[in-house]
Amino acid sequence: MPASAPPSALDWDDLRYALAVADAGSLVGAARALGVQHSTVLRRLDALEHRLGTRLFDRHRQGYAPTEAGELLADQARRMQPAIDDVARRIVGRDLQLTGVVRLNTSYIAMLYLLPQPLAAFARAHPGIEVEVVEAMALVDLSRRDADVALRISTQVPQHLVGRQLGTVRFRIYARRGDAGLPQRPLPMRQLIEQAPWIGFERDASGTFFERWMRNHVPAERVRMRVDLFHSMTVMLRTGLGVGVLPTFVGAQEPELIAVSDDVDEIATPLWLLTHPDLRRTARVRVFMQHVGDAVAQRLST
Repeated sequence: MPASAPPSALDWDDLRYALAVADAGSLVGAARALGVQHSTVLRRLDALEHRLGTRLFDRHRQGYAPTEAGELLADQARRMQPAIDDVARRIVGRDLQLTGVVRLNTSYIAMLYLLPQPLAAFARAHPGIEVEVVEAMALVDLSRRDADVALRISTQVPQHLVGRQLGTVRFRIYARRGDAGLPQRPLPMRQLIEQAPWIGFERDASGTFFERWMRNHVPAERVRMRVDLFHSMTVMLRTGLGVGVLPTFVGAQEPELIAVSDDVDEIATPLWLLTHPDLRRTARVRVFMQHVGDAVAQRLST
C-alpha cells in the first residue's frame, strides 16, 4: 500500500464510517446505522484504507473484524463522537432559517397510514425544507443526529428528549370482511379467544406491549401464524387466516378488514413527536413539529 496519509487527510466522516463498521461488524449493519447503502460504506472504507496505507479490517465470512489499526481508529472515533455531536446540535440549534434538512425517524406502519398526507402538505408549504424519512422499529439516537425528529408509538420515551403527545393510538381485533369462517361483528374478547384462530406476534418480541398482551391473553394453541410487524399483520389478516391486533388508524383505511372487537383498552398507547432539546428552537424543526404534529393529531382523532 502507499505511504500513510498525513493527519490532515482524515476528517470526522472517515472516522464515523470506520466506527460504524467496527461496532456493527458488517457492512450491512454499518449501512443500516448510517442510513446509507452498504456499497457506500464499502467504497468509503476502501478509500480510507487506501489513503492511510493500511488495512483497518480483516474480511471474514462472519463479518468485518478490526485490525490493530482499525481498533485504534475506532477507539479514537468513540472518544471524539460525543463532543462532535454536541457541537453539531448546538450549531444546528442556532439556525433560524426555514431551509435545510429535517430527518424523521418513524415506524413503517406510521409512515404507511398516518404520515403521507401530513408530509406532503408540509413539503408543499415549506419547499425550502427537505424531509428525509428513516423507517425503523426502534427509536434511533437523536443525540447522535441519527434523526432530528421521531414519531413513536410508545408508553415510555427517553427523559432527555422533548416534544408532545399527539394523541392515543387505540387497538382492536380485526378479521377479513365477509369471511364465513371468521367473526364479522364485535364480540366479547373471551369469545374471540376461545373460538377464533389468531395471527400472533413473534415470541421473542416480548418487549413490545402488543406481544405482552397476546402472550397474557391468547393461548399459544390458538395462534396459527406469527409475524413481527403490524404491516405483516395487515397482509396476513387480508388472507382470512385468522384474527389479529391492529391500530384503529390502520383498520380504518383497510376496506378488506372489519373490526370484531371494541377498543382493547389495555394496549392503548400514546403517540409522541420528539426531538432533542438542542434542536427544539431550530426554525425548521420547530415548524415541522408544529405543522406535521397538528396534522397527525387530527388524523389520529378521526
